[in-house]
Amino acid sequence: MPQRIHNSALLFPTASEHRFCILHYPVREVVPYINWIYYFHAWGMEPRFAAVADIHDCPSCRASWIASFPTAEQPKAREAAKLYDEAKQLLRQWADEPICHALFLLAEAYSEGDDIIVDNRIRIPFLRQQHVGRSGYTLCLSDFIREKEEGCQAAPKERKEPDIASTMGVFATTVSLPPEKLSTLLFPSASDRWFNFQLSTLSDRLAEATAEKMHEEVRKHYWGYAKEEQLTIRELHNEQFQGIRPAVGYPSLPDQSINFILDELLNLSQIGITLSENGAMSPHCSVSGLIFAHPKASYFSVGNISEEQLRDYANRRNIDYHQAKKFLATILRN
Repeated sequence: MPQRIHNSALLFPTASEHRFCILHYPVREVVPYINWIYYFHAWGMEPRFAAVADIHDCPSCRASWIASFPTAEQPKAREAAKLYDEAKQLLRQWADEPICHALFLLAEAYSEGDDIIVDNRIRIPFLRQQHVGRSGYTLCLSDFIREKEEGCQAAPKERKEPDIASTMGVFATTVSLPPEKLSTLLFPSASDRWFNFQLSTLSDRLAEATAEKMHEEVRKHYWGYAKEEQLTIRELHNEQFQGIRPAVGYPSLPDQSINFILDELLNLSQIGITLSENGAMSPHCSVSGLIFAHPKASYFSVGNISEEQLRDYANRRNIDYHQAKKFLATILRN
């Protein structure tokens, strides 16, 4: 069991209790979980250039990798190698800094229609696909949690471990960058614009990598529904684990203002996260979302929604229609 727990309940002694943890990771523990494809994407480079992270650092291996590209693409491959080396310099300097923070709650949950009620007190409304997706259904995240009556029958009070369909996780991760003086000394000739973009890009990757590492520990230790899981980093990035970890703002959970509800459950300020009036997180290098363990849970995109669903959602969120329209403007059907 990882030992970085700041605050945690014991194992679920009854079905009604929940588990809450704050974890602080040093950078060196999180770096292996970085998905370099998205780092290079931020610099405008295609995924194939991220393969530099898999190449041995020796000059001959690096030269062979660059030579494997067509002549016209070799300058870009050299640029990718340089960017990767500079990123590693920063990460090495931060290696022992405990600047990667995670906060999660595992709580009893049940569904009512397209809503999920967490810990018997907080209702989280969701949106449903209006067109049949790849699954053959019109999916909603509430589909991956038992309905209240079914949950009550399947979850007797003497149960010692949380049921995967009657429990849901809520999480957030963030990165608190070290003082700037720890980093600028590495690149004295770098422009402020370049350096700031490098910091922003790396901190975003660390926040996502922290979520990946935390989720693995939740599955294998804290929740423990996948104790025997043995996945490589590549398999983790390919989402070959059981369950899903949809993030706020992503296709199945497009309403950023859901962060206000998550804040009620987590108190995001405990790891230094604050919210804007629209629910945007600060620091920007932060991730929030939900954890589902159901074996049939899968990622999906809600897609465009109708005016009717928008009004229903506003009613379930208990917010003004125009406010809901503002939050969901990008997916409202024309």
